[in-house]
Amino acid sequence: MGLVAAKIEPSAKQDIVAGLTQSLAETAVEMTKAQNFHWNVTGMAFGPLHELFQKMYEDHFEAMDVLAERVKALDAHAEGRYSKYLERSAVEEHDGHATDREMVAALLADQETLSSTLSALCSVSEKHGDWATNDLATERVAAHDKFAWMLRAHLGENA
Repeated sequence: MGLVAAKIEPSAKQDIVAGLTQSLAETAVEMTKAQNFHWNVTGMAFGPLHELFQKMYEDHFEAMDVLAERVKALDAHAEGRYSKYLERSAVEEHDGHATDREMVAALLADQETLSSTLSALCSVSEKHGDWATNDLATERVAAHDKFAWMLRAHLGENA
């Protein structure tokens, strides 16, 4: 049985919240980038990419809410400013001027970054016995890994 958030040590909470906040920032920036690419994609693969990018930004929008709610469950402040997301995020914003192939490659790199960030959160939450955060982070790793596989397939890379 997992620990109740209130029983997690304060220093452990800080580490876990830092990982959640990093994940939230990167998810927010990636959501906006995927939506931007959804609006601006052109080319022979327009249809499938338009649809895939929409699935991504919708998934990421929902994930932001879940990540922020977990921050609140740990009695911390959930950051909601894009300026702070951009300062913190390893995922960078994009102006949307790119070929379809460049868009796919950029989103692929970001999905791998998100998977890595959330994998680190899995380790931290497991170390501190925060099974709720661990389950959430594990679920998000799987989602980002699946999106990465789909994007690699569009590039014709070994999936």
